[in-house]
Amino acid sequence: MNRIKKLTTKAIFFLAIIIFVLPVFSARAGEKLIVFHAGSLSVPFLRAAAAFEKLNTGVTVEREAAGSRTCARKITDLNRPCDVMASADYTVIDNLLFPDHAQWDIQFATNEMAIMFRPDSPGADIINGKNWFSVLLKKGAEYGHSDPNSDPCGYRTMLCWQLAEKFYKRPELYDRLKKGCPQKNVRPKETDLIALLEAGEIDYLFIYRSVCIQHNMPYVSLPAQINLGSFAYADYYQQASVEISGKKPGTHIVKRGMPMVYGITVIKNAPHRAMAEKFIAFILGPAGREIMAQSGQQPLVPAVVTGNADELPVFLKELLQ
Repeated sequence: MNRIKKLTTKAIFFLAIIIFVLPVFSARAGEKLIVFHAGSLSVPFLRAAAAFEKLNTGVTVEREAAGSRTCARKITDLNRPCDVMASADYTVIDNLLFPDHAQWDIQFATNEMAIMFRPDSPGADIINGKNWFSVLLKKGAEYGHSDPNSDPCGYRTMLCWQLAEKFYKRPELYDRLKKGCPQKNVRPKETDLIALLEAGEIDYLFIYRSVCIQHNMPYVSLPAQINLGSFAYADYYQQASVEISGKKPGTHIVKRGMPMVYGITVIKNAPHRAMAEKFIAFILGPAGREIMAQSGQQPLVPAVVTGNADELPVFLKELLQ
């Protein structure tokens, strides 16, 4: 009888292990990482996620692409769970997520504006960095850009047009370009417009050079004075400005021209903080930098921090040195 009692006690003990311990291990094996990122990071982050998952068996990286400002609104307004937020403009994180939703922001990559087109777009055989505005403004040409209130590529397009008016010495060029782009050709994020371009709904698209390279599409390279991709022209870019929606309804932010720099952060209430920090370390490390470079985006080395750098984990601080 005592032996049966002992066996029963052991059975209950091992059953408790199965019930309570095994779910812990399966949860670790099935851990996920939630990443909100700019549409222009879709290709490099797809590659980075695959490489990261190979290094971290059992981890699944769940990526969600949108305009960078839309990504931020999902966190601030909709309270969506998120571990890592990567923006095409680091100031989106600083302006919309500091201090309630993020403590620091690492600037990690650069890019520049370009004009994507199809081989059969009207004027495709003659368009270049000197005459692109004349081609776009011809009757019958359709061009588009993303929404400035949702996506940095949208307000960067506006800044690019303003700088073009000054650089080419073409009075009212900015207003003419705005008037020539109907609302139907404006979408929430720049990558939404690629399908319209490929379908022939639009002929030209203001987008990042990296996206043109990733999709193997022809594009117009713009002069450094207007493409927002050169630190040498940082002061020149400051001449342009555009007003967009602010942190709270009814408020506004003035965005001035500046060299474009991408930012990445861990959200304060990240469900998987340790894994999120590990993912950022991967992006900042040699493998991550190589993926970014191969995707047409120059890594920023060394990366720069805004916000409260004291809150960075030690191993991330070391990567910034």
